Amino acid sequence: MKTFKIVIEKHPDGYVAYPIGMAGAVVGQGDTYEEALADVKSAIACYVDIFGKEMLDDSPSVEVFIAEAAVAV
Repeated sequence: MKTFKIVIEKHPDGYVAYPIGMAGAVVGQGDTYEEALADVKSAIACYVDIFGKEMLDDSPSVEVFIAEAAVAV
């Protein structure tokens, strides 16, 4: 058992979830928070089944920060 920090974003058309600190594209989605979380957990398990546990980062993020920044575009 390994614990992951998961970011879950709410969008107008549903939710998107992804783990912090994992190499590669591991994403879940759903119509609800719970569906997105369940989907990303399934995606992580699939990723480990395909690529092996050695692909997991052994130095997990201790803290995760979310910031807003204005950028001229």
